[in-house]
Amino acid sequence: MLSPNDLAAVWLTVQLAGLTTVLLLALGTPVAWWLARTPSKLKGLVGSVVTLPLVLPPAVLGFYLLVLMGPQGPVGQLTQALGLGLLPFTFAGLVVASCLYSMPFVIQPLQQAFAAIGRAPMEAAATLRASPLDAFFTVALPLARPGFITAAVLGFAHTVGEFGVVLMIGGNIPGKTQVLSMAIYNHVEAMEYDNAHWLAGGMLVFSFAVLLLLNSRGWNRSS
Repeated sequence: MLSPNDLAAVWLTVQLAGLTTVLLLALGTPVAWWLARTPSKLKGLVGSVVTLPLVLPPAVLGFYLLVLMGPQGPVGQLTQALGLGLLPFTFAGLVVASCLYSMPFVIQPLQQAFAAIGRAPMEAAATLRASPLDAFFTVALPLARPGFITAAVLGFAHTVGEFGVVLMIGGNIPGKTQVLSMAIYNHVEAMEYDNAHWLAGGMLVFSFAVLLLLNSRGWNRSS
């Protein structure tokens, strides 16, 4: 059965994944819109930065975030000057790291959804004297709804499964930064396989449910 520490890790993971997903949808939407429609030569550079976490080892990303947010790093010095303290080994630090690590899993589906819309609907809205902002909210967003659903599901699921980044940035502090993947690692390290099975089995069922949801025909038709 799950111990109090395990339940705390599950709840912390849900909070982290939920907040990360919301922030990425809010911050990633304008980036995805720009990537889907811009003719700028900077598109390739920005797109590469967005997708970098897909190929960058999590430990490498976590290490450089730790340096940047540490006492001598520019981000760390800024947060200290603002009276916010240091981000490493805090929940806020986990949120920052998770947003960067899960970024491509949210922005790419949004970019693809916006690109699939094409320019005709927006041009039609412009002929009806809709401002670009009005057209975005009344035309583009409704048409891109399936992309938003996919982005939210993938962003949440990917954050739930994080290990290397959260280990580097958050450490393994029970009730504070110990997420589900770290709790499983602790049980395995202590050879508490029964406890590890409960948590790992739950993640396995969750992961399968996510894939089934995204790949089911009924889901596609309803989108």
